[in-house]
Amino acid sequence: MNRRLQPLKAYATGTLFILPALVLFAAFIFIPLLYGLFMSFTDYGGFNLKPNFTGWDNYRKLLQDDYFAVSLKNNLIYTLLFVPLTAAFALFSAMALNAVLHLRRYLRMAFYFPQITSMVSVAIVWGLLLNPIRGPVNQVLKAFGIAHPPEWLMSSQWALIAVVIVAVWKSFGYYMIILLAGIQGIPEYLYESAKLDGAGAFKRFLYVTLPSLSPTLFMVLVLTVINSFQVFDLVSVMTDGGPGRSTNVLVFRIYQEAFVHYRMGYAAAMSAVLFLIIMVVSIVQFRLEKKWVTY
Repeated sequence: MNRRLQPLKAYATGTLFILPALVLFAAFIFIPLLYGLFMSFTDYGGFNLKPNFTGWDNYRKLLQDDYFAVSLKNNLIYTLLFVPLTAAFALFSAMALNAVLHLRRYLRMAFYFPQITSMVSVAIVWGLLLNPIRGPVNQVLKAFGIAHPPEWLMSSQWALIAVVIVAVWKSFGYYMIILLAGIQGIPEYLYESAKLDGAGAFKRFLYVTLPSLSPTLFMVLVLTVINSFQVFDLVSVMTDGGPGRSTNVLVFRIYQEAFVHYRMGYAAAMSAVLFLIIMVVSIVQFRLEKKWVTY
């Protein structure tokens, strides 16, 4: 009898251990997620107004909303710039740090430091640096002979690029640490075998480092894609979605609808669509994983 009860006792013990985490997950993620999905089918406007069920009206409105389309387009451009640039800088920095012996600890700390800095502080400082008239960035560009440097945050053509530059500068150190750990976990005998076969530095990187690092690089790409669809702080502080609509991205648009115009039901519908976009992109990434990731 005791033997029959042992699996049940082990199951109960395990459940008790994870119960606090499950309760917190339900309270702060699962239940709000379901409530947000419910609100997306209502005209809820906040201030304790009773929500009226409107069916698919919010989603139909989304299909005709030019502002939402512009925000989605800006977010896709941001993602297409942010993801490869962040991954490339992180990989290059990790490779460089792996080759450095004496100052590795200090350089690693220096590269990682922007990650632990407040996003609002970073946005304010970079807003001053990128000031087209008095900013040091344009002063340096003029010193190098560029007579008409970009107007950065005041230009609808350059504002989104400026936000991407700041986001990459702040984020790549975190992913660099992840990639550096992956590089240091590659067995040394693989490089020694490649050297014996006459492979140079580039071929060792191409045929040893990249395949061995592909699982870590895949994780970095998944995280950066998800992160790119959640950008808000930099846009809010640096540009407020402008000039015009040039930097208005999805999360900032959701914020405007919910807390500026108080159309929370409509904002919830946008949030549901954003969740669906991230889920679809993540599924596509995991589908493509089998074609290039080596375990």
